[in-house]
Amino acid sequence: SGYGRNYLIPQGKAVIASPSAKKILAENLKQQAHKEAKLIADAEALAAKLNAVELTIAAKVGEKGKIYGSVTAAQVAEALEAKGLAADKKDITVPAIKELGSYEATVKCYKTIAGTVKVTVVDEKPAEQPAE
Repeated sequence: SGYGRNYLIPQGKAVIASPSAKKILAENLKQQAHKEAKLIADAEALAAKLNAVELTIAAKVGEKGKIYGSVTAAQVAEALEAKGLAADKKDITVPAIKELGSYEATVKCYKTIAGTVKVTVVDEKPAEQPAE
């Protein structure tokens, strides 16, 4: 009790467990749970939107379908912004994309909630049409 009275309470790291302090704590926990539930609902809605999105990213391609460089999370974030969905590049996990094709990128929405975005990598310049 001396530690609490002499150090924790004066430092503002603890309060005496009075009935009013208990009521304040209960109200704070209730509000915090309500905010948490709203954040989870918003994240699940965003994840559902992300699961329905298909992105097409154009990249410079050499012979045999190899990309110069690779497709990064920043490029996926830009493509998502163009579709009207905001995602931070730090929250996007992209597999090593070094060839043309279809891939799946994971976007972390909130703690354990994540959405999956289909990413299709295509050649930057279209194939030349044969002359007629």
